[in-house]
Amino acid sequence: MQEAITPPPRPLGNAFWRGVRGTCPRCGEGRLFRAYLKVQDRCPACGEALHHHRADDAPAYFTILIVGHVVVPATLAVETAFTPPYWVHFAIWIPMILGLCLALLPLIKGAIVGWQWAHYMHGFDPLHEDEIAPAWSGAAEPPR
Repeated sequence: MQEAITPPPRPLGNAFWRGVRGTCPRCGEGRLFRAYLKVQDRCPACGEALHHHRADDAPAYFTILIVGHVVVPATLAVETAFTPPYWVHFAIWIPMILGLCLALLPLIKGAIVGWQWAHYMHGFDPLHEDEIAPAWSGAAEPPR
């Protein structure tokens, strides 16, 4: 029976906060994103492969959760205290919701990529070759 090899633990706190700052979860030097929400394929500083991440819908979900918990109580408090007309609500809350969502999305996505890296998820584990998918150009069929 073959004994399972356990990789050394990676610092979750460092990786998480480096992701929030938009830097590589491994070295903290290279930029994590090459565009607004597009993660680099490799860290420009240390060369760590970052294309394995699978953040998917988690950043949007957590952003909605946080923004909703901030905006809904504030809206109710303003409505209860001042009873402003609807146009005032639109003038206040629509820009606030858009601004919070656009500001939080990259922070949360970076945190999720850092969390995945620290836990060796989705191809970040060098010991599991089956999780590393070969590059596929999108031709007729994926390789088998």
